[in-house]
Amino acid sequence: MFSQAMKNRRESIRSLMVLKHLIRKLQLVRSLMAPRRLTNISDGDSREKSEVGTIVPKDVRKGHFAVVAVQGNGEPKRFVLELNYLSNPAFLRLLELAKEEYGFQQRGVLVLPCQPEELEKILDDE
Repeated sequence: MFSQAMKNRRESIRSLMVLKHLIRKLQLVRSLMAPRRLTNISDGDSREKSEVGTIVPKDVRKGHFAVVAVQGNGEPKRFVLELNYLSNPAFLRLLELAKEEYGFQQRGVLVLPCQPEELEKILDDE
């Protein structure tokens, strides 16, 4: 019983460390994606500014993030998830797999190396 409690505690600590690392990564991506103000040269008016940056799709509401599940040559499927999935142990394992397979050099949406059906099962179990 004591060893099971220690094992659960270690898994919780590990999950929190992965979550902390992912949050830092998301913060970095967010800061890099922040709209930048650039001068609109075409009008010749240096005071006129236009926003340039990545636009977050309308279906990704505040408190959500997008992922794509794809494995091998399978058909990719996009999911929009609530942030609370970042504390789900099964989802955290998928993030670890993504880290091992792709590293943290991905641009844009986060790709998870699994079949869409596998991710749907994890989401349904939540």
